[in-house]
This record gives sequence, structure tokens and C-alpha cells, in this order.
Amino acid sequence: MNAAKLKTLLLGFLLIILAFAMIISPKVSFTASKAGLELWWGVVFPSLLPFFILSHLLIGFGIVRFIGVLLEPVMRPLFKVPGIGGFVWAMGWASGSPAGAKLTAEMRKKKQLTALEAERLVSFTNSSNPLFIFGAVAIGFFNNQALGLLLASAHYTGNLAVGLTMRFHGREQDKPLKTDYRRPSIREAFRQMHQTRIDDTRPIGKMLGDAVLSSIQTLLMVGGFIILFSVLNKLLSLLSITDFIAVAFSLLLALFKLSAELSVPLVSGMFEMTLGSKLASAAGADLLQKAIVTSFMLGFSGLSIQAQVASILAETDIRFRPFFIARILQGVYAAFFAWIFWKPVYLELSGSNVSVLPVFLTEDTPVLLASIWSLLTEIGPIITIVSLLVYIFIYAGRFFSRN
Repeated sequence: MNAAKLKTLLLGFLLIILAFAMIISPKVSFTASKAGLELWWGVVFPSLLPFFILSHLLIGFGIVRFIGVLLEPVMRPLFKVPGIGGFVWAMGWASGSPAGAKLTAEMRKKKQLTALEAERLVSFTNSSNPLFIFGAVAIGFFNNQALGLLLASAHYTGNLAVGLTMRFHGREQDKPLKTDYRRPSIREAFRQMHQTRIDDTRPIGKMLGDAVLSSIQTLLMVGGFIILFSVLNKLLSLLSITDFIAVAFSLLLALFKLSAELSVPLVSGMFEMTLGSKLASAAGADLLQKAIVTSFMLGFSGLSIQAQVASILAETDIRFRPFFIARILQGVYAAFFAWIFWKPVYLELSGSNVSVLPVFLTEDTPVLLASIWSLLTEIGPIITIVSLLVYIFIYAGRFFSRN
């Protein structure tokens, strides 16, 4: 039996087991599905939709091209990607995964990136947003706002380290890189922005409609993956597969002198980082070890988000494998930086009642993010329902206009 047939057999066998588990435990599947749905329509959809729509419009109006020209002398030498990568990186940090993949795919379709540049860019522009790190994980799960700055510092420093590492990806295919970068020109940036806007002949109304339709279609796909992996995680736990894998992970954790209590949260976090982070917060281990494992899970992102990214990249010629390797790298980097930053960041902040936050933060910032997160979970479903109604209205209008 060749490898392809063996893979088919194993996948088929696994799916049959999962289907059987759903049949014998419908209540467990329903509860997990409901939890995934609540996460999607209460938080993910309303928090990502504005970023997706705005990004689509910024690309269409040429503003991204304007930013790209100005950032070219920075992004090209550091990360070997065009200047527009700076916009994608910023939006990825602000809105979280899979925004970076969505924007990278859009720009690849518009031929603003080569396939190699897109693989580099997508590898470090997908990360957890500050709202999730501070609001959900640090305060929601750990009830510790100082821990939020530690996790955020480790996460985004690891993200930067991934970008610097992945600049070497595909270097044998690289064309010789020019080093005489000219000073950024506002006039040239505006000229290219204007040309990009002129080249896009869509009326403003159609451009806005396309932005809404494209964004909601992507988020519907994201919702499906969140629900699927929420159910999958529960079923694996029900079948004791999680516990079985956790035994192997406990041996790995022992190599780094981490508590075996964190093995089950780590396995769960490999599938869905939200559940893994929640389990880690309740594990019987010291806080430093919890922070290291949680930081790894945030960097790895979980197979749920990776499946979302894979689905988005499948519409282009961007390969998924470099992204997957980058997620492992970011998990390792983030865990390492959490250990490095423990004393200078967390212990110093805890000992001074969080009075030494950087100038771009205040003592109230983590609490504010937690409040926004809480408000989002309350009004998020309303935003989602209204947005879906708008989507149906636009889609129906276009359908009947064509027929």
C-alpha cells in the first residue's frame, strides 16, 4: 500500500470515528458547536468585519499603495517584502488572525506581491490582537492585567523575530536586492496612489458592496472553522485521545522543566488557542510556566486559525507550508521571550502596581481592553445579525439585477 492510499485510509477511519462519537454524544457536540458559534458571532465577526471592509476600500482607493511607497526603504531591507507589507503587518496586529492572510491574498491577486514575497509576508502578519491578549486571556482567564503586557511583549517580539527569520525563505530564488534605496517621496507615493485608483474602474457604490460581500464571505468561512474545531476538540477529549496525546506532551514539557499539568491545556491549545489558554489559567502550575505555555499557544495560533488561513491561501498560489513552519517558529520564539521578559516586564510591573507601562499604554489600558471585550460579547451578536441582513440584501439585489 502506497503512502497516498494509507493517508486516505487513515483519514477515512478518523472521520468515521468522529462521526460515530457525534452520534453517540449529540449533547456534547451540540454544546461545543454552540460555544464555537457564540465565540464567532459574539466576538470574531464584529471585531474583524470593520477591518476587512476598511482594508478592502483602502486597497481599492490606492491608499495602501501610497503607504507602500513610503515604507519600501524599511520593509524591503528588513523583511524582503514590498512596502505595502507594512500596512498588512499593522492591520494584522490590530485586528488579529486571519486578517494578515486575507490582505496578503488580496494583494497577491492584484499582482502587488510575488508568490515568494507573499509567503514571507503572510508568515509574520497573522497574530493575536491586543484586545484578545489583554481582554480575554490576561484579565478574562488569568485575572491579571500585568500578565497581559508580558504575553503581548513576548508575542509581538516573537512576531518580529519570525519576520526577520523568514526573510531568508526562498533566498535561492531571489533576484539581486538593490541597496541604494532612495528617500521616500510623497509626490511619487501620491502619483502611484492616484494611478491605482484610476485603474480600478468600479464605482464607489460597487466597491463598497464588493468590500462587504467579500468580507462577510470570508468571515462565514472563519465561523465554520471555529465551530468545527470547537466540536473536534470536545470529541477528542471525549474519546480520551487528548489525554493520550498529553502523555507524549508531558515528556516534552519535562525536557524544559515545565509541569505535566500543562500537557492537556497545551494539546487543546494546539487545536484552539482560546480553549487552551483558558485551561492553562486553571492548571496546577506556577504562573511563569503557565505564561510560557500560553505564550507558545498564542504564537502557534492553533490548527483552527491555521485551517482558516489555509482556506484563504488556497485561492492563490501562496503555499501553506512556510506559514505552518512560521507558526512553529513564533510559538517557540514567544515562549522563549516570555521566559526572558518574566523578570524585567512582569515582576517589575507587579512590584510597582503597573506604574511603569510604556508611554503608548496607561495603567487603565488593559482594563479598558477588557471592558471593550466584555461589551463586544454583549452587542456582538446584534452587529453580526445586522451585517448578515445587509449581506443578504446586497447579494439578492445583485442576483436579481443579473436575471
